[in-house]
Amino acid sequence: MAVYILSNRKIIRHKGERVDSFSNDEYSIPNFRIAKCDFDNYKEPTAQAKKKKDYTNRNILNYKFFSEPEKQGYEEVLEVLLSEKGIKKSALTANNLGGTQRMFYELYKNMSSTKDRSDVLIFIHGYLYDFDDELKAILDLKKIFIDNPASPVEHILFVSWPASGSIIPLSYFDDKASSINSGTSLMRLFYFYTQFLKDIFSNRDLAPCNQRIHLMAHSLGNRVLQSMLYSLKRENILRVIDQVLLLNADVSYKVFEDSEDSYNKLPLLANRISIYLNRQDAVLGISQFTKNILTPRLGKNGPSDISHYKDIVSVIDCTFVKDDLLNSFKYEVGNHWGYLSSSQVQSDIFQNLYGIDRNLITNRSKDNENIFTIIS
Repeated sequence: MAVYILSNRKIIRHKGERVDSFSNDEYSIPNFRIAKCDFDNYKEPTAQAKKKKDYTNRNILNYKFFSEPEKQGYEEVLEVLLSEKGIKKSALTANNLGGTQRMFYELYKNMSSTKDRSDVLIFIHGYLYDFDDELKAILDLKKIFIDNPASPVEHILFVSWPASGSIIPLSYFDDKASSINSGTSLMRLFYFYTQFLKDIFSNRDLAPCNQRIHLMAHSLGNRVLQSMLYSLKRENILRVIDQVLLLNADVSYKVFEDSEDSYNKLPLLANRISIYLNRQDAVLGISQFTKNILTPRLGKNGPSDISHYKDIVSVIDCTFVKDDLLNSFKYEVGNHWGYLSSSQVQSDIFQNLYGIDRNLITNRSKDNENIFTIIS
């Protein structure tokens, strides 16, 4: 089990500390850094501890930065792997690897060491998250997707991007600039990963782990994904993602149209795409009427036209689900966080991640060929 943070947040050193940290500032930098979360000595904080002013940063969850790689590319990763198999002598060890080299190395070793499912979930969060909120979200995601035996996920790559923050409930801010920068970081990760695959598996002594990688984007995180897709060149896209889950997506309902030239690339990238929507989503309603010139949102209204992709794209209507896990005012009125608040939505997501045929996923009614409604 491993959880990594990929972030283009500013890095700072807090007063009195000896280590660098990610910043809460709403400021993005061109490059991203990778950190690995440390759960070895983690203890669930008490309610009293959570109220303290020092319940921030590493007091929420400890993490350690990976060093920057001395050399670009993944030839040194290949050398370390071959050395560990006794095929090639080398003085290099895993400790010589940095950045994506170290992360891809660790994931490959872990995912290829078991015959059980050991999937990776790439998660892109939505709006109103400072870095402390992201660390709390990581703890929630670990409980839902790693600790839960109903989920095939064993590793999480959390995409941290500096969304705006506010104390006003359900307020919505335009994070377009940050999402563009973060989308560029995500694009670089994709290209690094495809280069890793080419460099490693061009050697016949190493075999693919045959595990799966999934991508999940919530709310405004879909704009980060859209920014990445804008920049991807079709001829360079490899199908390296199994399931893509678009949760309450705050992007235009037209994103799959060719004129948008963004989400129409997803079928080249993934085996299956699932759009989870809620027609009573109040947050997306506010977004539509205040920030997006009355343009319907994908996560509230559904896509305008996916007839070209009906074999690979599914729409899952979550309007009638019950918030039986989290039922505070925020969740009941917002109807925007079903993946956190509803066991029905979580069950549907788990079955999706396992790759169960969309017509066989339980507690769904079929509206037409590729549109479903979650039922009680």
